[in-house]
Formats: sequence, C-alpha cells, structure tokens
Amino acid sequence: MAEPSAGGAAVRAARRRAGVTLRQLAADLGVSIGTMSAIENDKVGLTVERLQQIAHCLGVPAGRLLEPQDRADADPAVPAPETGPGEWRTFAGLDLDPVLASAVEVLNETGYHGATMRVIATGADISVPGVYHHYPSKQHILVALLDLALRDLEWRVVAAGREVDDPVDRFALMVEALTLFHAERAELASLVLSEIRSVEEPNRGRLVAVQRRVRDALEEAASRAVRMGRFAVQDVRTTTRAITTMCLALPYWLPESAEADELGSAQLARRYSGLALDMMRLVPHRETSDFQLS
Repeated sequence: MAEPSAGGAAVRAARRRAGVTLRQLAADLGVSIGTMSAIENDKVGLTVERLQQIAHCLGVPAGRLLEPQDRADADPAVPAPETGPGEWRTFAGLDLDPVLASAVEVLNETGYHGATMRVIATGADISVPGVYHHYPSKQHILVALLDLALRDLEWRVVAAGREVDDPVDRFALMVEALTLFHAERAELASLVLSEIRSVEEPNRGRLVAVQRRVRDALEEAASRAVRMGRFAVQDVRTTTRAITTMCLALPYWLPESAEADELGSAQLARRYSGLALDMMRLVPHRETSDFQLS
C-alpha cells in the first residue's frame, strides 16, 4: 500500500483556485464531504493514488500538491462570507484617502519614477510632512494601491467562479469578472500592469502571487472544461494567457473607444466572455449556455 503524503493545504489551495467547492470535489472523488475536509486538514493520510485522483479532478500536476505552500498560496483571499450572488459585478467608488486618490492620478500621468511626494501632496491638498506621516515613502504608497487593486480583482474572479457548477459557465463568468475589473477600475488596473515591476521585495513577490492565483484559477477552470469535453482547445495555458492579456489591455484603449462608451462595461464584459469561449473552441452542449453569445 502506498505511503500517505501530507498535502492538505496544497489541495485546499488548488481547489480554491479552480473555483471548486468542497462538496463538488468530494462528489468527483466519490467520498464524503467529511472525508474531503479531513484530507484538506491533514487528518486523513493522502495516498499517492488519491493524490493523483485529486490532481486529475482539479487539472493540476500531481507534483504541485506536494510542493511546500507559502502562506499566500495556502490561504488565498476569498470573497467575504456576506458577499451575495452577483455582487462581484457591482463597483462602488473606492474609499481612497486623499493621498492615495492623488497618487493614482500622479502615477498614471508621470509613472512611479517620475512622481514625487511633493506633487502627490499638492494633489491631496496637504503638506509634504502630512504625506510622510501616513506613508513613510513613495514605495509604501505604490504598494498600498497595488495591494488594493489586486485584492479587489482576486475576490471578484473567485466569487464569479463559485456561482455556478457548469465548467463552461464558470470560466465565462470568471472572464467576465476579469474584464469588468479592468474596465471599471481602469486607472488602478493600469498601475498594476505598468508599475508592479517598481515594487521592491518582499512585497513584489506577494503581489505577483496574487496575479498568479488569478491566472491559475482561470487556467484550472478551463482545464476542467477540457477534461469534460466542453472545450476542444489543445493548448490551455497559452490560450488562457492570451485571453488574460486581452483583458489586461482594456485600460489602454477603453478611454478613447466610442464603441465601448456605447456598449457599457457590462455588455463589453459579456462580449469578452463570448470571445474567450470561441478561443477555447467551445463544444456545443445539448442545453444552451447563457454564455454562448452570437
């Protein structure tokens, strides 16, 4: 009999990134929810055979479930418990303090290296010492903004994926959430894309880990659809990254697009979902999905 391996935290992290509930994974494996919970909490030994079964269900290499988990990967951010269905589509104004609100404008206009604390202070209508009282350096301001942006993005994508069981609809909703974020939070999204390289370690690694979790969640959702015969794409990873890049580019052309103004963010996001399904080579299903757009 194969020796059990401890990897509960890695299993839990991979399941969450895939947008799969504990109940769904337990059903796929043919075990009870209690057994699945015990596996994730290392209360039940994880045999090599079971490890391979879980990896297959989640669409990840079995070796990943044996890798040491840092805190960020083992406990990814998830929507708050009170988050209701569809709330990931709602974008209320961000409650930024005057310094951060000014920094968003300044950093997008001049870039991180061109920005100064004096210009940021002028935009915030406070003194330079007042800025330093709250933020010890320009680096702290940048990290605060990117942290806010990426956490906002992550919970929306995860929440969207958790709303449905069908793998095609799950992937489509996650793409919709990704698109909506880059349309509705265009200024913050632009900073993430252009300035994350300016973040110093260890914060850079932490923020990149959030980006990676979002990317992996999309890739694993697509892989699940491929295994179920719903997507016919050959190269899931490359196609998923192409779709992600398509969404990342929105902040650059959106402000000058008359067509985007006419459509609105919601309709644009649904069109992007349709494009993503086309790129994944959606296999027609007997029951028409809401996301099979003309």
